[in-house]
Amino acid sequence: VCGLEWSPDGLTLASGGNDNKLCLWDVNSTSTTPSPRFTLTDHQAAVKALAWSPHDRNLLATGGGTADRCIKFWNAQTGSLLNSIDTGSQVCALQWNRHEKEILSSHGFAKNQLCLWKYPTMCKIKELNGHTARVLHMAQSPDGSTVVSAAADETLRFWDVFGEMSGKKKRSGGDGIGSKSKKLAKTMHIR
Repeated sequence: VCGLEWSPDGLTLASGGNDNKLCLWDVNSTSTTPSPRFTLTDHQAAVKALAWSPHDRNLLATGGGTADRCIKFWNAQTGSLLNSIDTGSQVCALQWNRHEKEILSSHGFAKNQLCLWKYPTMCKIKELNGHTARVLHMAQSPDGSTVVSAAADETLRFWDVFGEMSGKKKRSGGDGIGSKSKKLAKTMHIR
């Protein structure tokens, strides 16, 4: 197992493996010998990247390794494959934009970059370059605007990639969150 992610409602666990399988597990299973509700075998390499959509209840995005290079979208309720896009590079991590229907992917061989995609068209919006090795992990700031990436080049980089929720006022510095976001707005290199 090289990837795990709970659905937002806490009812389904997605696991990805080095055996190229995506498994969907029911938390409410009453079986004494648990087995996945679905075992999906469409990826051609390890499934490390997993991300549940904050916009569509049963939508799961997964990313495959070097021999696969695809982001796949699944209906977790039915187990059906909805879409697949070849990114041209190993997919290491995925993060959904909480405010818009966009997904950010991080990559390894051969491009070592992050890519922002519009969902569901999967038109590439941005390429974010700066890492010199595989971008292994990503995490989103509490306000959802900034993403930090961690790579095998032993660096963290902060990206102001998602911006603010449309139609909302910017937070003032009164609670500390707005002022912290301003500090993170620049891409930083930490080693």
